[in-house]
Amino acid sequence: MRIPAARLLMVVAALAVGRLAQAAAYDPLALPTAAPAQAIDLAFTDGDRQRELPLRVFLPTSSAPAPAPVVIFSHGLGGARTGSAFLGDHWAARGYVAVFIQHPGSDAAVWQDAAPARRLRALKQAANARNFVARVKDIAALIDQLERWNQSPGHPLAGRLDLARIGMSGHSFGALTTQAVSGERFLGDRYPTTDARIKAAIAFSPSAPRRGDAGEAFGSVAIPWLLMTGTRDTAPIGHADVASRLAVFPALPPGGKYELVLDGAEHSAFTDRALPGDKAPRNPNHHRAMLAISTAFWDAWLKDDAAARAWLDGDGPRAVLEPADRWQRK
Repeated sequence: MRIPAARLLMVVAALAVGRLAQAAAYDPLALPTAAPAQAIDLAFTDGDRQRELPLRVFLPTSSAPAPAPVVIFSHGLGGARTGSAFLGDHWAARGYVAVFIQHPGSDAAVWQDAAPARRLRALKQAANARNFVARVKDIAALIDQLERWNQSPGHPLAGRLDLARIGMSGHSFGALTTQAVSGERFLGDRYPTTDARIKAAIAFSPSAPRRGDAGEAFGSVAIPWLLMTGTRDTAPIGHADVASRLAVFPALPPGGKYELVLDGAEHSAFTDRALPGDKAPRNPNHHRAMLAISTAFWDAWLKDDAAARAWLDGDGPRAVLEPADRWQRK
């Protein structure tokens, strides 16, 4: 049966209007409940390595808790499970279980226990391959533990986790950790690190490999990635300058790939507070943009929310960005 051209055009137009109305109604900054997210501190020991891993878990507040998608966050060098809580609070209020992991050996203990004059040196020493490998193994161990807790009656996380929908994220050293477990290849994939249980990823302050080809490293990323950086996103430790951060997006294959470059954002913009050495005042709209776009990304790719996808792929991001901020997708 052939549908008349005029009728077909009417159907297409109606669908388009419906999608536009749905996207217009979508607001990633809206919080469906006035109750704040619940934060609980947990820890577990990875028995294979006898390594204790502290966690801060942000739980959605609900009178009838149901399994929710899980988002993992990995802190930067010298950070802790308490850092970037503004993300965990918002993601949990939007219906995610946000799990912030702390990585011993590259966490706050590295500099807190050092004399002030030796703190930078201590941090530089902690930014090594051994700690990077440990971080990658931490994520696999964490997901294994979440699977056990989800099936443990009486545990605070029992039955709360939808582990078929896991997102991974992190800042700086945590972004490197995120890249490694969500699709980056190392030395022709001779050292595979990708965890297939992760379905989408956000890298705050990503970076390309110091050696080798970015296309080889990122050309096989199979899941959606969102990259966030700034025009002043450099750090006193490591090789990652702005050029390195901007080299990741062009190397990614098309399909669910996004990049946000915040005008004037320094490395600390993705954390709770300014860092020593910052050169300019923080822009409060940067956090607003991060919350909106990261939430829309999770909603689109972990909750299969069509309105979030339409917002993300349409004009939605421009509504929360400033004119000089750059946004692109492929």
